[in-house]
Amino acid sequence: MQDYIRAILSARVYDVAIESPLDPMPRLAQRLGTAVRLKREDLQPVFSFKLRGAYNKMAGLPREALDRGVICASAGNHAQGVALAAQKLGVRATIVMPKTTPDIKVQAVRSRGGRVVLHGENFDEAYAHARQIEAEKGQTFIHPYDDPDIIAGQGTVGMEILRQHPDAIDAIFVPIGGGGLAAGLAVFVKFLRPEIKVFGVEPDDAASMRDAIAAGSGVILNQVGLFADGVAVRQAGEETFRLCRDLLDGVITVSTDEICAAVKDIFEDTRAIAEPSGAVSLAGLKTYAASHRGTGALVAINSGANMNFDRLRHIAERAEIGEQREALLSVTIPEKPGSYRRFIQLLGKRAITEFNYRYADPQKAEIFVGVQLDAGGEEKRAILALLAEHGYPVLDMSDNELAKLHVRYMVGGKTHGVAGERIFRFQFPERPGALLKFLTSLSEGWNISLFHYRNHGADYGRVLAGIQVPAGDHAQLKKRLDALGYPYWEETDNPAYKAFLG
Repeated sequence: MQDYIRAILSARVYDVAIESPLDPMPRLAQRLGTAVRLKREDLQPVFSFKLRGAYNKMAGLPREALDRGVICASAGNHAQGVALAAQKLGVRATIVMPKTTPDIKVQAVRSRGGRVVLHGENFDEAYAHARQIEAEKGQTFIHPYDDPDIIAGQGTVGMEILRQHPDAIDAIFVPIGGGGLAAGLAVFVKFLRPEIKVFGVEPDDAASMRDAIAAGSGVILNQVGLFADGVAVRQAGEETFRLCRDLLDGVITVSTDEICAAVKDIFEDTRAIAEPSGAVSLAGLKTYAASHRGTGALVAINSGANMNFDRLRHIAERAEIGEQREALLSVTIPEKPGSYRRFIQLLGKRAITEFNYRYADPQKAEIFVGVQLDAGGEEKRAILALLAEHGYPVLDMSDNELAKLHVRYMVGGKTHGVAGERIFRFQFPERPGALLKFLTSLSEGWNISLFHYRNHGADYGRVLAGIQVPAGDHAQLKKRLDALGYPYWEETDNPAYKAFLG
């Protein structure tokens, strides 16, 4: 351990890295009832902590090894660290990256002069290919995590945290892929302040370190989830495993939804957008805080911010569920006029986040509904009991991956026997009671045959509705819709409706 402490204290990271701030998270702290600090490694020049270890390793190599050129394998953040270090030291760098690497990381490596080789579907396949190139061309391999110099470079994160927060710290939460950051940080923290707990955090579908510690030796996972690609490693390193096994106080695993919720928490407190692997440790912090109360701060590391912008769509959809602020329910209601209104009235003033339905059966309607929750799981259980009490068959879909990924967007299809159906698009103001006001405005004799609504966090919600109206009631329908005061457009003749829903 003393060798590592000396290596961390003398690590050459500040030629390229900054001492990243340790920011408070007041909104999350208020919710959790404990002080929360976020180590902002997303503010590094390559938007990740990885340049610390990469530069420390390369700066300590003899010139002969550098002149042969360096090569590494990486899902993206280590690649950028190596590329920046190579640029700083005037070295040729070849970077082997999985084909699944977000484009933003590939372009960032190329912009720093790195030669990118895309190979394989995951890190392990890219790693094997990089080792093959190393053997063929004699280049110097820069390991992403399982190297004492890499570990020492990453350990400077722990050194900074203790310097920046000399007051009480209950626990520090560190993301684990291969384990370099967790190992280096744990060495320094446990040497200087052994009373501080250090927890590694992994996605539940890529928990290679957790499984290795449980087994007492290295474990190779059959496959890993790629959502948090920066920590999607099938096998932890040998040296990192040895250190993490001896020094960590435990490994916490978190779900995709919990990671998405943590991305949102980071944005709300700092206005920064973390990549999924960057938010993993905060998700673990929240899991820990739910069952532990201490007197010191809890610290999480935002390890990176390299993410394709279009991934935010998925993250935004899943964040509310991960925070237990939304319930997704499948409910069966009678297929007759007025059923929707009675169902919405039963839910009271709770905000509806989603409402999907398409006519399919003359006796019963299957609706897919999202409900905003203020009290998490406790409120959801109350809603399920309320619906069951009033005779509504209901299934909780909040943890159903098929429902969350696909079914919610596929409710619908063509149908037959829907006489007099007219299709309208509406803009509803996002306020309690807007949907009920719309339903109340309809005649008791008019049936809703299609409904799709999703809250997107804007001031207005967009609604698609089908209404069965006899020809003689068309004028009355127009009068009632006009009186609502909501902008609307009739889409009965829209070719998209005719092709897919009519």
